[in-house]
Amino acid sequence: MAERKARADALRNRETVLAAADQLFARSASPRGVSMDDIAAAAGVGKGTLFRRFGDRTGLIRAVFEARIEPLRHAVAEGPAPLGPSAAPRERVPALLDAVLCFKWDHRHLSLALEEAGSGSPYEGAHYAWWHGILREMLERWWGAEGGAGQGVAAGSAPPGGDFTAHVLLAATRADLVEHLAGQDGMTRERMRAQLAAFVGKLLGDGEGGA
Repeated sequence: MAERKARADALRNRETVLAAADQLFARSASPRGVSMDDIAAAAGVGKGTLFRRFGDRTGLIRAVFEARIEPLRHAVAEGPAPLGPSAAPRERVPALLDAVLCFKWDHRHLSLALEEAGSGSPYEGAHYAWWHGILREMLERWWGAEGGAGQGVAAGSAPPGGDFTAHVLLAATRADLVEHLAGQDGMTRERMRAQLAAFVGKLLGDGEGGA
């Protein structure tokens, strides 16, 4: 019983820390302004507790990010169309990118903090590889159906590479780009979504096929 209570307390404390960090990043003028001291104070724990549980600031940021994006990842892995695996590529690709863009917009200082954390190349991270793999597979399925004819690929020409194109599309949802457009250019969330959807639509073409 005591061990079960200790585990429950540890889980509750972890959620308290994650929630405190999430709120601080959401309210901050810059993600660089959120320190481990700030998070510890907001969560009501000692800074040493944070380092023991999360290793360092990057580990804590990654834990917050993963906790917040998990519902979206679950919807993509197991949910219904248009995000889930039952959706056709022509429907799923723009839905996936729109969902990622919305997440980055709604959590852009948290996402930006992770991008700026200096935790190695983002392209080698498991999180990035997961999204890239899904997009690459969907693009290759779309362009592979009927040889790509009538699906945004000119007759007789080779379809774009799915691996490269998936990288390009994910680059359009980077938090630093979202922050730049929202801050310096004053672009709204809905305008950004519309422009990304228009770009993806042109890339994929207007066909309704796709396996």
